[in-house]
Amino acid sequence: MESVDVLIVGGGPIGIACGLEAKKKGLKYLIVEKGTIVNSLFNYPVNMQFFSSAERLEIDEVPFISKEAKPKRNEALEYYRRIVTSNKLNIHLFEKVMGIQKKDGGFQIDTDKARYQAERVIISTGFYDLPNLLDIPGEELPKVSHYYNDPHFYASQKLAVIGASNSAVDAALECWRKGAEVTMIVREPEIGQRVKYWVRPDIINRIEEGSIKAYFNSNLKEIRSNELLIDTPEGMVTLENDFVLALTGYQPNFTFLEKAGIALSDDEKRLPDYDPETMETNVKGLYLAGVICGGMETHKWFIENSRIHAKLIIGDIVNKKKEATAL
Repeated sequence: MESVDVLIVGGGPIGIACGLEAKKKGLKYLIVEKGTIVNSLFNYPVNMQFFSSAERLEIDEVPFISKEAKPKRNEALEYYRRIVTSNKLNIHLFEKVMGIQKKDGGFQIDTDKARYQAERVIISTGFYDLPNLLDIPGEELPKVSHYYNDPHFYASQKLAVIGASNSAVDAALECWRKGAEVTMIVREPEIGQRVKYWVRPDIINRIEEGSIKAYFNSNLKEIRSNELLIDTPEGMVTLENDFVLALTGYQPNFTFLEKAGIALSDDEKRLPDYDPETMETNVKGLYLAGVICGGMETHKWFIENSRIHAKLIIGDIVNKKKEATAL
């Protein structure tokens, strides 16, 4: 059974930053990622453009050079992949962590391929794996997806986009431009204020001119094989439909955190218990990094404002190892 100073769960940008910092400090470390390098970014839409500028996505002061001020998905994949490969980071890909147990002063980590021992563990798993479900009849139909990839798939189809966040707006505009007949179904009275500032006017104009139909203050009540039932302020509406993109957001794997012993707040935010100065949770030796720290407030943490977590965590680990050695 392999033993390390620190095991990092998740090979996204912040998990990679933690690995880089651990390597610089001479710690024996391992990153375990259930998919490919920066798996969540890999599963973003093919044409996605970041809200953040390139320099705000940089980790470990490695320059991120992009064609535009705000890079696109393919540029980010290239950037983070090069960091992993050029630094020869110790990372196991396509290996899923099944459980973390406090044991013998450290931790036992079981994956679907092996078992590891670690003095300390960092969880940096993001929130992109579990979509917020609609919990309505028909959501299980194959025409429904909670992830959007390529607009070409929806050309010449009647497409309903649920939500009004960045992902929903991007999907609606791109699919309309590829020839889809797009209808947006939005619970709120308007397009979200957090939508990228250079995109929001575009979607508003397309709705106002009638190119994209939008039902505001409305809820999708049922999905059928060739139609939808929508509850609108004017009453129930039946809409012909071929595909549904339910882009209603995602949430962290709270069950995984709780099984590891991490306490969560009792309110709807489900905030994990951690020290913001060290990122250590209520489980001593177990740390959180990145967007996972925000619970259901998935808009609170981004790459650009959670890069600092790597230095906070590794700094605390190094200090505690020094203190233990001095005793």
